[in-house]
Amino acid sequence: MIMTPGLRKFALTLHVIFSVGWLGAVISFLALVITALITEDAQTVVAIWIAMESIGWFAIVPLALASLLTGLIMSMGTPWGLFQHYWVLFKFFLAIFATIILLLNMGTVSDLANISAESGSIELAGMQGELIHAGGGLLVFL
Repeated sequence: MIMTPGLRKFALTLHVIFSVGWLGAVISFLALVITALITEDAQTVVAIWIAMESIGWFAIVPLALASLLTGLIMSMGTPWGLFQHYWVLFKFFLAIFATIILLLNMGTVSDLANISAESGSIELAGMQGELIHAGGGLLVFL
């Protein structure tokens, strides 16, 4: 089923909003990771872990899922199709891969945020892993 031009523009607008939002949230997450790695204040690092958990669950995850869903809708409702062109399928699998890695990583972020909040200790070892995850996520977008 091909979408009408008006519906296609609406779906495309939503897809762009969710995708750019996802990108912006990943950049914010990365900025927090870098701040935690260069600061010497333990309270700041604890607060950053808590902020990263919030940004992850309430911004990055919903935007990633919405982007994935709207991308699928766009591919199924336009002449490009999901299987018509290799680049559409490649982008879709890349988004699925990034979302799976994100969901798996968010458990670790939540665990380290809880440990930091309860103990007040700085968990910098986990922060280096988050630098790799956030940097990799940004690389996927680019």
